[in-house]
Amino acid sequence: MGKKYIKTDIENPLDFISVASRGVEAGIIINFRNAFNIPRDFAAEMLNISEPTLYRWIKEDKKLQRNYAIQLFELTDLFLFGNEVIGSQKNFFKWMELPNLSLGGLEPKELLNIPCGIDKVRNLLGRVDHGVYS
Repeated sequence: MGKKYIKTDIENPLDFISVASRGVEAGIIINFRNAFNIPRDFAAEMLNISEPTLYRWIKEDKKLQRNYAIQLFELTDLFLFGNEVIGSQKNFFKWMELPNLSLGGLEPKELLNIPCGIDKVRNLLGRVDHGVYS
């Protein structure tokens, strides 16, 4: 995500809370989008905000509210794990768009902006990683 925005090491998911509580500039969203080649509209959707709001936050380099920063960290962690499990970023994002019976027929990407959705997708990836049919 860049040393410009994250000045401390993040060693586990609980670190997301302390880093986010100290404040993170919205410019980190650009690094997130660039790292995973994510269009602005999809980034806004995952953060559950409008595209104009996302644009304004970045333009003003506003400090993200703690929950938005945590959401962004959790998405980053999920995408890195997904790339590792599925084998490539391209294939991971294809997988995210496939309906999954373990998710009630929903596409994994549909869960990214709802409470506990990231955890459900992460758990599903963990099952795939361990060879459990999912």
